[in-house]
Amino acid sequence: MLVLGQSRMGGHIIKNNLFLLPISLFRLNINLYFCSSLIFKNASSMIKRIFYILIALATVSCANDKSNETNTATNSEETKELTLYTHRHYDTDKEIFSAFEEQTGIKINVVKASADELIQKMETEGSQSPADVLITVDAGRLVRAKAKGILQSAESEVLQSTVPAYLKDADNNWFGLTKRARVIVYDKEKVSTEDLSTYEDLTNEKWNKKVLIRSSGNIYNQSLMASLIANLGPDNAKEWAAGMVNNFARDPKGNDRDQVKAILAGEGEVAIVNTYYLGKLLNSKDSMEVAAGQAVGVFFPNQEDRGAHINVSGIGLAKYAPHKENAIMFMEYLLSKDVQERFAEANYEYPVNPEAEQSDLLKSWGSFVEDKLPLNKLGELNKEAVIKFDEVNWK
Repeated sequence: MLVLGQSRMGGHIIKNNLFLLPISLFRLNINLYFCSSLIFKNASSMIKRIFYILIALATVSCANDKSNETNTATNSEETKELTLYTHRHYDTDKEIFSAFEEQTGIKINVVKASADELIQKMETEGSQSPADVLITVDAGRLVRAKAKGILQSAESEVLQSTVPAYLKDADNNWFGLTKRARVIVYDKEKVSTEDLSTYEDLTNEKWNKKVLIRSSGNIYNQSLMASLIANLGPDNAKEWAAGMVNNFARDPKGNDRDQVKAILAGEGEVAIVNTYYLGKLLNSKDSMEVAAGQAVGVFFPNQEDRGAHINVSGIGLAKYAPHKENAIMFMEYLLSKDVQERFAEANYEYPVNPEAEQSDLLKSWGSFVEDKLPLNKLGELNKEAVIKFDEVNWK
């Protein structure tokens, strides 16, 4: 069973004072009656009329105040829900969401679309947006969401203490949810690990017409390029991109899984892919996909210097979240140890929570040094990365 790591589920005491309303009004009228008898015994009829009008207004006002208090309490009880905008589309996520609903009684209204569509939707909806939480992949998109003003700071000690600094926004607008390493996979029959070292080495002449990778329009490649700009400088990063283009085995096409399949088909010998895609191939129901996954080995580049490039799927608190408390509770739940291990086991992603264990498959690939460049840099340098790709004609 998935269990909340740290609970924020303190119950609300609903103040239902409807049964006290008749008593309160009765006492008010009695008091006013005696006052009127003593003070206005000999007053003119006009003054008496004015006084009794004031009594009626006071009675209505009291009734409205009691009614409003009751309605507020009732509304508080009825908001056992939250609305999630998510780019992720995995069965594992559905199971995790259902477990949260069962444990908390909070219903999750899920809205699915591409990351760009969800960000545009929230921006267009503005203060009328029903979104409480945004989940998307790649730090670059999370940085973009913050820049558009559709997220807010999530004040939570659990979130702030669980997620390492380089995997979250400095203002707590978003937090890494799961990690994925962008690694080199290689044909186990043609390539030795001794031949591999760094991302930069893939521009070496020995890899001419042997490198497979997807297009420059892909956000994962844009973030990798942004990390190279940050680590190597713009000129060196551009030189790397040009060297990669020279060594392409074919024009970039397809997703990460297609690059691995192309190695099996003999179209290339090395590829750059996200680790969780390899996990999906190895656990596919399609025998050809399993064969493609088994044909390659995993190599973590740059282990002697900055480490392998990593990215995240991430979660942010919506700027106008109608159910802010429920949303933060949900965010904390997703980053709890048990749920993080569930992501690792079922979706082959690395946990963000340091206390969570990796799955057996992830462990089988070995431990590695990861690049701890603050992920906000990936978003800040995205535009420059795209420009550099265009300059070297990376399709």
